Amino acid sequence: MKRFHSWIIAFVLLLSIPTWGQQDWIRTGTGLGVEKVRLAVPDFKASTQDPKNSDLLKVFNDTLWNDLDNAGIFDMVSKSFYPLEVPGTAADVKFEAWSSPPPNASMLAFGNLGISGANATVQGWLYDVKNVTSPQVLGKQYQDAATSDAVRTIAHKFADEIIFRLGGGIQGIAESKIFFVSGRSGHKEIWAMDYDGANQRELTHLGSISLSPRISPEGSRLAFSSLTKTGWEILMYSLDLDRVVTFPKFGGTNLSPAWSADGTKLAFSSSRSGDSEIYVMDSSGANLKRITSFKGPDVSPVWNRKTGAQIAWVSGRSGLPQIYTMEADGTNVQRLTDEGYAVSPAWSPNGQFLVFSWIRHYGPGAPGAQDIYIMDIVSKQWVQLTHDGGRNDFPSWSPDGRHIIFQSSRAGGDQIWTMLADGTNQKRLTTAGSNMQPNWSWK
Repeated sequence: MKRFHSWIIAFVLLLSIPTWGQQDWIRTGTGLGVEKVRLAVPDFKASTQDPKNSDLLKVFNDTLWNDLDNAGIFDMVSKSFYPLEVPGTAADVKFEAWSSPPPNASMLAFGNLGISGANATVQGWLYDVKNVTSPQVLGKQYQDAATSDAVRTIAHKFADEIIFRLGGGIQGIAESKIFFVSGRSGHKEIWAMDYDGANQRELTHLGSISLSPRISPEGSRLAFSSLTKTGWEILMYSLDLDRVVTFPKFGGTNLSPAWSADGTKLAFSSSRSGDSEIYVMDSSGANLKRITSFKGPDVSPVWNRKTGAQIAWVSGRSGLPQIYTMEADGTNVQRLTDEGYAVSPAWSPNGQFLVFSWIRHYGPGAPGAQDIYIMDIVSKQWVQLTHDGGRNDFPSWSPDGRHIIFQSSRAGGDQIWTMLADGTNQKRLTTAGSNMQPNWSWK
C-alpha cells in the first residue's frame, strides 16, 4: 500500500511538471522569458504654441504607450506613480525622482512634440535613470507632416527603437501590417490594417470570394485565393501598383498560397490532378512541381521561415485532418498531431514552433473546443493558448516571434484577435462586419 501511495504521489507530481515547464519553454523560446524592464513613459510635452499641438500630442502619446505596453517585455510604470514635473527635454530630468519609489523606474522615455507650419517635429530620449553619469541610451529627432497618420508613424518608429535597444536587439513590430479577409463591404475582399488594428482599409474590389491572403517577405506582393470565372485560382496583388497583376492559372481548385522565406517560391494546394495535393512553384508561377501524392486531401502548406527547407501542412490521409511536416521536396514526412482535428499551421520566425488550431477531442458529444495551440517541433510538446470558447483558428506569427494573431468567434461573429505568444494579453482588433484569416507581415 505504501508503494502504491508513493506511485500515486509521483504520478501526480509528474503530471504537474508540464504545466509550468511547457509555459516556461514557450516564454524562453519566444523571447518573453526575460526579466521585464521597468519603464516609465510620461506624456510628451508641447514645444510650440500651435493649436494643433493638443490633438496631435494625444495621438502620439496614446500610440507610443500602447506600442510599448503591447511589446510584452516591459513592466510599464503606472502614470499615477509619476512625479508632478515630467521632463520635456534632457535638461529637465530629475533622476532620483524617477529611479526611487514610487515610480522606481529603470528606464525613462520622454520628449516633446511641436508644430511649425505644416510640419511636426518630435524629439525623444530614452534614459537609464539609475546611471546618472552616462544615462542616455537613445536620442532621436523626427520630422513629418502635421497629421494624425504621420504622428502615429513617428510614435511607431520611436517605440520600435526603444524595443530594439531594450529587447535583445530584436526589431519591434509597431510598423508591421496585418492582411485579412473581411465581408463588411458585402463581399469577401482582402483588407489591410496596422498591427494594432488602426487604419483598416480595403485592398481588393473583386466582388467575389477571396481567401487566405499571404504577404511576400519583402512586403510588395500579396498572394491569395479567389473564386474567379474559371474556378478557384491563385491571384497576385501588387501593393506598389495597388492592383491585381497577371498570374498563371492552373486548373482545378487552387487554395492557400504560402511564400518561402526568400520570396522566390510559393507552395499551395491544388486539385488539378484530381485529389488536393501540395505543389511548389516559382513566385512567377513557373516551374510547377507536385510534392505530395497520397489519397486524401493535402492542404494549407507553410514554410519553415528560418531554414526554408521544410514545409508543414494539413493532411487527411489518416482520416481526420492532422498536422504533418516534410522537406521542401516532399521527402521525410513526419506526423506531428496524433488525435482530434488539427488545421491551420503557422511556423514561428525562429523555426522552433508551430502554432495551429486544434480540436483535441473531436466527435459528437466530445468535450473541448477549437483552440489555438503551440508545439515545439523537436520535442512535440504542446501548450493550449486560448480557453475562452468559440472557434479559434488561422493563427499567424508576428515578425518578432513574440505575438500571434488569430481569428475567433468567442464574441459572436468571426473577428481578429491578438495575443502574446504565451497566450496572455489577448485583445480584439476588429469589430465591423465579419473578419477572418489574418496574416502578419514579415517585417
